[in-house]
Order: sequence, then C-alpha cells, then structure tokens
Amino acid sequence: MDDQNKNLILATALSFLVILVWFVLFPPPEPDVPLDAAAPTTAQTEDAGTVPAAPPAPGTAQPSSEAATDTADAPRIDIETNRVAGSISLLGGRIDDLQLKDYRTSQEPGADIVTMLSPVGSADAYYAVYGWAPGGGLGADAVPGPNTLWAQSAGDTLAVGSPVTLSWDNGAGLLFEREISIDDDYMFSITQSVTNNSGSAVRAAPYGMLTRHGEPSDLKNFFILHEGAVAMADGELAETNWDEIPEAAVDPAWGRPAIVTEGVTEGWVGFTDHYWQSILIPTGVQSFDQALTYAPRSDVYRAVTRLPAQDVAAGATVALQTQLFAGAKEWEAIREYQSAGVEGFIDSIDWGWFFFLTKPIFWLLHELNVLIGNMGWAIIGLTLIIKAVLVPLAFKSYVSMAKMKELQPQMEELKERAGDDKQKLQQGMMELYKKEKVNPAAGCLPILLQIPIFFSLYKVIFVTIELRHAPFFGPFQDLSAPDPTSIINLFGLLPNAAPEPTSIMALIFIGILPILLGISMWLQQKLNPAPTDPTQQMIFAWMPWVFMFMLGGFASGLVVYWIANNVITFTQQYLIMRSQGYKPDLMGNITSGFKKKQAEDAKK
Repeated sequence: MDDQNKNLILATALSFLVILVWFVLFPPPEPDVPLDAAAPTTAQTEDAGTVPAAPPAPGTAQPSSEAATDTADAPRIDIETNRVAGSISLLGGRIDDLQLKDYRTSQEPGADIVTMLSPVGSADAYYAVYGWAPGGGLGADAVPGPNTLWAQSAGDTLAVGSPVTLSWDNGAGLLFEREISIDDDYMFSITQSVTNNSGSAVRAAPYGMLTRHGEPSDLKNFFILHEGAVAMADGELAETNWDEIPEAAVDPAWGRPAIVTEGVTEGWVGFTDHYWQSILIPTGVQSFDQALTYAPRSDVYRAVTRLPAQDVAAGATVALQTQLFAGAKEWEAIREYQSAGVEGFIDSIDWGWFFFLTKPIFWLLHELNVLIGNMGWAIIGLTLIIKAVLVPLAFKSYVSMAKMKELQPQMEELKERAGDDKQKLQQGMMELYKKEKVNPAAGCLPILLQIPIFFSLYKVIFVTIELRHAPFFGPFQDLSAPDPTSIINLFGLLPNAAPEPTSIMALIFIGILPILLGISMWLQQKLNPAPTDPTQQMIFAWMPWVFMFMLGGFASGLVVYWIANNVITFTQQYLIMRSQGYKPDLMGNITSGFKKKQAEDAKK
C-alpha cells in the first residue's frame, strides 16, 4: 500500500469516525411530546416566591409567598403590536399572556401561533411579575407584591408608542406606579416608581421576576443545544441547565436552592428555550443582584433581579426602570439591542464552544440569505465561499495528488526492488518524495479542515431561528428538519408524509438529498482508480453509502451543504489535476469497477 492511499484512507476513516461518534453522542432530537394540558395541582400553582428584604435591614418581614390564586377573573389590559399579542393581568401586574404573531407551532395549515408566556392555571405557566421588597420598618403588606390588585390609571391598550400605567395606593401614604411600554419587536420597558406621602422616610428595593412552573414540556434535551437559564454578569456568560438549579445549595437569604450573583454592574438573567427566551435587563442602576431559584414543593423556577434599595424621603418620588425581552431569538433584533446598550446580548444565542466559527458562519449565511432571498441557495453560496477561501490548500493538495499519480510507476519499481523489506521501501519512498517535492500528507488537510466547519454549520442550522421553517424549494420547506421525501411518498410527489425521523423506517427509506449525497461522494471517489488492495477496495466501495444512510436523519440544510461541497470539490480536483498534466479517467474508473464485478461473478 503506497503512502498516498494510506493518507487518503486515514483521512477518510478519521472523517467517518468523527461523524459516527457525533451521530452516536448527539442523535437527532426526539419529537416533542406535549404534557397533559389539565390544570396544575395546588402545589404547582404557587406562582411566586419571596425576595429578600431590602438591605441593610436583616430580619425585616418578607413579602409572603403567593397563594394559589386564580387569575382567570382578574381584570386585564390588552397587548397588541404588529409582532405580539396578549394581555397583562392587573392581579400582580403580571405580563403573563403573550403570543408571537410571526411564528406558528408547525407548518401544518391552521397551526397555532407560538405562545411565549402563559398565566397560572395553564399548562407550562410562565410569566413576568414585578414588585418591591420592603426595608426599614415597612411590612410586606405595605408594598405591592405578586398578588397585589393594581388599578389601570392611564392607557387603554399596550401598543408601540402607547404605554399603560398601573397604580396602587397602600393606604398609608405610599403611592406605587408602574408604567409599561413596548417597542416594535420584543422589548418591554417597565418603570417602577413610589411617591412617599407618609410623612416619614421609607426604604424598599424594586425587583423583577420571571417564573416558570416546572420544566418546559417541549424540551429538546439535545446535547448541542442549551436550554435552561442564561445570565450575563459583568462580561461573564453563565449557562445553567434546568437540573442544575434544584441542585444548587440552599441560600439562607432566599430560603431555597439559589444561584446568586451580587453587585452586578452590567448584565441580565432569564430563561432560554430552543428558539425563544425571556430576559430581565436592569438599566440605569449602579449595581443589582441577580438570582436563579427553585421552589421544590411547587416545582417552580425563578429568575430574579433585585435593584438597589431606595431611600424615599417624605414628599419625594423615586423611579427606576428595567427592561424585559420576551420573544424570538432573532439575530438582527438581539444585535440591535446589544448596540443600544444591552451588554453581550448576542451571546444569549447559544453559539457553543466553536463560537469563533459559528458566529461568522451564521453572519455570512444571514447576509447571503438577505441578498438571495432563499436559505437553501444561501447555504450553497456559503459553501462556494468556504471552498474559495480554502482554494490555496486545495490546490496544494490536488497538485500533490496529481504528482503522486505520476510517481506510481516509480513506486511500483521500489516495491519490486524492496520485496519484503518494509524499511527499505519506506526509505526509498521518502527519498523519492523529497526528490520530487511531494508531500503525501497534503491530501488530508482539506478533509480535516472541513470537520470543524461541518460541525459549526450543524450547530448554526440546529440552533438559530432563522433556519426554522426556512424553505428551499418543492418539498424542502424546512431546512432545519430532515429530508421530508422518501420512496414511500415517491420522493415528494405524493402528499403522504415520510417516516418519522427517529423511527427505524426513516433509517432505511431515506430521502432524495441523502441519495444525492451518496452519489456525489461516489463520483468524487471515481476521479482516482480503485486501490489494488481488496480491503481498501471494500472500504472505498462502502463509504459513500454508509454516509448516505448515516446522514439521512440530519437537517436537510446540512445535507445540502455536503452535496454542494462534494460537487465543488469534484470540480476543483478535476480541473487542478488536469492543469498538472494528469487527466482523471472518470468513465474508465467507473466502468472498471463494473467489469471487475462481472469478472468475479463469472469466476463464481
């Protein structure tokens, strides 16, 4: 076996091994299984917890935990913009009803609009609530909490450019107000204020709280995707899985398992799903505390930001503003918010360990999609650009391969002279390579460089919402999902669906894209004659078809990339080898394989 074939087999086997391990460790996610939509139990309806009293007054009475309160009959204020719809409950002033108009739960006709936030009593209750932690001599009943019934004092419907104001008088000289506004996308601004007409100074700390009842029912539980809590604290990003919050140590101040970061000057905290997230973003304060807590009895998760305690003199008014992002993880919108001052907000999207590749790959893919208007063609354009960047390496690789082909007669002579002396053969080959200035390992570099690019693109396609339900053409209407075609539906000609991606049938009855992938890999192999060694022949013969079935359950956008990569590589290799005086005998290599097969059958 000559060094060229050794290196080619090594590179191919390495690629196969890496992808095989990836497929085993990170299998396609199981389809979502909705939980029973029945009303939660009493324990599950505990919808908020205590927030430590405003320092420095340890031992001051704490706001009581919310009782199991039915919010169905509470008055509501409508939310209506071009992108979201919902309502605010005056019970606690909760933002607990929010739908994203631009997104549907599936591509089926009549599919429901995606629900972002939902009130207590619904499945997967999830909402934002604001209040004040008392300090000094204030009791819990002197400040508004999660169950306070607010009055609507200004505004009719929350809309862009049309804020609403809630108010609550504690009956002891303190007037609390909360102004809520919303922008064109998914950002709420909440200004909490208190006017002190009590005749004496008071002390309290405003807070914001995101509450989720139990883990989401549509968890992907896929290793490549982070789901759970996400926080930024002074430039440090922290991603916390759902199961890590209950395992945290019990914090004495919070009275439950909690992950607390105090004295944050710039940051945010919240919960992130596959495509959606809710984030609390304090603004205009010198520092604040952020916490992730879990209530074991009620199975309730919370993300909390407590702003600095405010000393409000008699006759004075104090106001502090926070922001709430609740919506889709759209790159453009999140980037705009980061430019407007939300530090590190783009990292709320899960870019992974290879962020230095996933970020530029997504940026380029996004810009190509904006230019072309089709994500499938954008992926093909991205492949062209990547291959263009790697042209110098590809040129060296294929030039080396062409020279290796020219050296075949001399290598055969070396083998004959060396006989069984492998050391003599190796020395002779090294001298020949040195003399002819050939690097036998050059052919491995393009293949090895493709591996991290492939994984990074896989991450981008799976994680980013811009690929969700992104169409290509014909039956390929979701590039983030596996190929929807199969022999069962005549590759998209019949209306019936292909087998479920996680079923055994899907591994056998693959779609047209994986088949094209196998064919493109097989043609790429045929640029070179089949190796003489029977073991090598078997490996090369099976490799395209193994990959074809193995990648059948991957996102169709990723398979499109691989097909495009194979076609471009085939063209590059053919043209470069021709430029070096070696003419690949494509048809001869194809027919020789069939002739050998016929000869073997005849012998039998």
